[in-house]
Amino acid sequence: MVGFDREPVIIQGGNRMFTIAKRTDYGLMALSYLAEQEEDEAITSRAIAERFCIPAELLAKTMQLLARSELVESRNGPKGGYVLSRRPESISVAEVIRAIEGPIAMATCQIGDATGCEQYEKCTIFYPMERIQKKVTDVLEGMTLQDMVGTPAGEIR
Repeated sequence: MVGFDREPVIIQGGNRMFTIAKRTDYGLMALSYLAEQEEDEAITSRAIAERFCIPAELLAKTMQLLARSELVESRNGPKGGYVLSRRPESISVAEVIRAIEGPIAMATCQIGDATGCEQYEKCTIFYPMERIQKKVTDVLEGMTLQDMVGTPAGEIR
């Protein structure tokens, strides 16, 4: 796994139940699109951005993160672009989120040493939150790009 110089994803409450960054949405859309292509057919990030009306510069940076995490392979030349590094059924949604955003956590205390939190000694929800995080992570680990391929826009399965 690549070292992270970004803040971890914190799955937040508030007005929304669980959220991930827009760039992660875009990355998942791009990877799902690549999974639908003929095997070994490279697609440029610009072509993907145009297909989904995604900001091209943001998608290009997102694709670079995915390449660094070895989820996609970047090819140069006239037929260059991106292809998946592995079969879609072997790439989990959790891997994609980690590649783009860093570690997944329900709260910052779920990453690393929780004893650094000033509330740690008094916290009554640390272990329940840890269980929730495990369940969320298990769902994300269990869902693959293959599960997302061929889903029409707006359809929920």
